[in-house]
This record gives sequence, C-alpha cells and structure tokens, in this order.
Amino acid sequence: MGSLRSSGSSTGGEKALVESVDADAACALLSTGRYGYVDVRMWEDFDGGHVAGARNVPYYLSVTPHGRPEKNDRFVDQVAALHGKDDRFIVGCRSGVRSRLAAADLVHAGFTNVKNLEGGYLSLLKSANPHPTAYHQ
Repeated sequence: MGSLRSSGSSTGGEKALVESVDADAACALLSTGRYGYVDVRMWEDFDGGHVAGARNVPYYLSVTPHGRPEKNDRFVDQVAALHGKDDRFIVGCRSGVRSRLAAADLVHAGFTNVKNLEGGYLSLLKSANPHPTAYHQ
C-alpha cells in the first residue's frame, strides 16, 4: 500500500520524508473526494492524458538541448496558490521519479499531507483496479 521513504530534496542536502502510495491506494484516496492531485509533468504531457480534476504544475519547464531539465523555480509557490499546507493531495508524474523530487520539495516547504504516486501516471493506467471514469485522455 503506502510506504515512507527518505527522498533527497532538490533544494538542499537535507532529506525529507515522503510517503509514497501505489496506484490502487491512490485511486482509493482520490475516490473519497478528500484528496486532490497535482500533476508535475510538463504541459504537453499533461494535455496527452491525466487524472480527472488534476491540477498541472510542472516541476520542470523545459529540457535543454543537452537533455538537462530546467527546474520551475516557482514550483512551490504555484502549488501554494492552489493548496494550503494542510491540504491532502497526491503528487504524480509519468513514472514516479519527478513526483518524488517534487513531493520532497513540498514537504521541505512545510506541506504536511503530500503523498507521492509510486510509478506515476503510467502505474494508474496499468492498475489492476482501474477506474476509467477517473482519467481524462
């Protein structure tokens, strides 16, 4: 189900404890209506399909010609404009790597009820318990 994992925050050398949930647990939490979903993929990926009701706040804005991602320096502020520090929400990306970094940054900034979607959006699509009405493509 869920696990607590130490995930390095990209804002410094400190470690932030981020809870990760698998696709089935994420679906169950989202179905309660008490959890929001922040999708941290870039806009074009979000437009290709996303969780219904998801808010898109890209963690990376672009990728340089050398393949390096350009971080969104306003990421935490943009999430704070959508969610209070005590709001419950799941952070997801394509495969779970970027969302783990993003969730660590949010926890480091004082958000208390953030959960990382282990395996990202792809895990939701492959879930053994998919909820077709929960996705927008």
